[in-house]
Amino acid sequence: MGQNLRPSTLVPRGFVVDDAASGADATLITVRPLSIASACPGCGTRSVRIHSRYPRRLADLPMAGKPVLLVVIVRRFHCDAVLCGRRIFAERFDEDVLAPWARRTARLDDIVHHLGLVLGGRPAASFAQRLMLPVSNDTLLRVVRRRGSPRFVPPTIIGIDDWAWRRNQRYGTIICDLERRKTIALLPDREPATAQAWLSDQPQISIVARDRGGGYAMAAAKALPKATQVADRWHLMENASRAFLDAVRKSMRQIRTAIGATTINPDLLTAAERIQYEGYLHREDTNAAILGLAKAGVTIKEIVRRTGYSRGLVRRVLRGQRSDVFRVRESSLELYLPWLDAQWSAGQRNGAELWRRLAVQGFRGSLRVVTEWTTRRRKAEKVDGAALSRAPSARTVARLMTIGRDNLSKSETVIVAAIEGGVPQLVDAREIIAAFQAMIRKKSLVDLEPWLEQARSGLVAPFANGVVKDRAAVSAAITSPWSNGQTEGQITKLKLVKRQMYGRGKLDLLQARVIGAA
Repeated sequence: MGQNLRPSTLVPRGFVVDDAASGADATLITVRPLSIASACPGCGTRSVRIHSRYPRRLADLPMAGKPVLLVVIVRRFHCDAVLCGRRIFAERFDEDVLAPWARRTARLDDIVHHLGLVLGGRPAASFAQRLMLPVSNDTLLRVVRRRGSPRFVPPTIIGIDDWAWRRNQRYGTIICDLERRKTIALLPDREPATAQAWLSDQPQISIVARDRGGGYAMAAAKALPKATQVADRWHLMENASRAFLDAVRKSMRQIRTAIGATTINPDLLTAAERIQYEGYLHREDTNAAILGLAKAGVTIKEIVRRTGYSRGLVRRVLRGQRSDVFRVRESSLELYLPWLDAQWSAGQRNGAELWRRLAVQGFRGSLRVVTEWTTRRRKAEKVDGAALSRAPSARTVARLMTIGRDNLSKSETVIVAAIEGGVPQLVDAREIIAAFQAMIRKKSLVDLEPWLEQARSGLVAPFANGVVKDRAAVSAAITSPWSNGQTEGQITKLKLVKRQMYGRGKLDLLQARVIGAA
């Protein structure tokens, strides 16, 4: 047989129920402590001599769908220690039962803390009302801040990366324990000196996984000279793809020549395309001015001073990265172009009717997209054969050259074949980048030196030079099982928590919620 249910089992440990009353809004329970003595908070001497009593009202866990209010009959004791400055003190209880001056029991405070960690302020306050735990959003955040973040076990393998307080304006630093898969520190900025100061206090760290930026590399080298630095493999793959995209941008003039799009006929352009074409002509004038100064031996700093353009723009021009005519996304009509061509050849020239038929096939684009296509086709038929086709953007060319041939349409295959025949150095760059990515996937360190010898000359030489400068970390990325991907996942979680708090999440609150919740 089970034990009989006693009223005292419903209240916190160390108390006995004297009275209970259930009202329409709450349950009121009067309790008193079981102990006969209490220790003085000043000197620790236990006393049994009672001075007086007073009621203390506390919130406790709800019961039977109603909030519970405890009325604790607290005693005041005399302190008989001669050297103690306190003559009278209120009795103290265990910290895991009731803290001094608290208005909630410890078990209720734990639930409030967990709600604040998981949901934040307003969402947690709304959910607490449903749980019959009346608590405000400010109180929830105060509880989270007061408890702070727990101390972490000194790590030996960490990942470090930056995260955005506000994109392109303010950044912080996140540090993760890769072995225990948890965030252990948030730093207020991404300055190398800040990261170096934190790393200097953790001399036991043996492996630091980081991104390709030089700031954290320098901080780790100064603070932990014996630690192994590991470059993030995802960033290496992404940097390689970007290097090929830069190579395509440098070769856009040759690409337009190869596919027969060296000139643009404004009569064939839509209104939006004409605006982009005019911007291209303006960019070409800017590029010519900058390239002319560079050929005359003027330094980048002096070009910036003379022209008023930013240093980044001048660098992009000198690297040949501003030669695209149309910088647009892939059209939503790409999948339906063969069908549209067939309908046009069959004599169907009405844009609205073509759009209605496309909608039946699942096309979700607007009527304007189809009517612009029909307008362009109609103008093309009126112009003589000297009108040349439009070249795709550099990003589109890079995509077409790197995906499988089986996934290309007939027209795309013709474009890729023309580019490969007319710009052979771009084919070499593609093969070099593909070899590098295969080396990362297969973890083949022996292929690194031959790859560097091959890549140092050609369109991807800047990427190869960057690998040489960071060679130790790249080699560790190929051979080591550790990488910074886990840190990127923790950044995603951090951004979610930050956005939940509508900008109120200062560093201490973010640390408490992200680190404390783990």
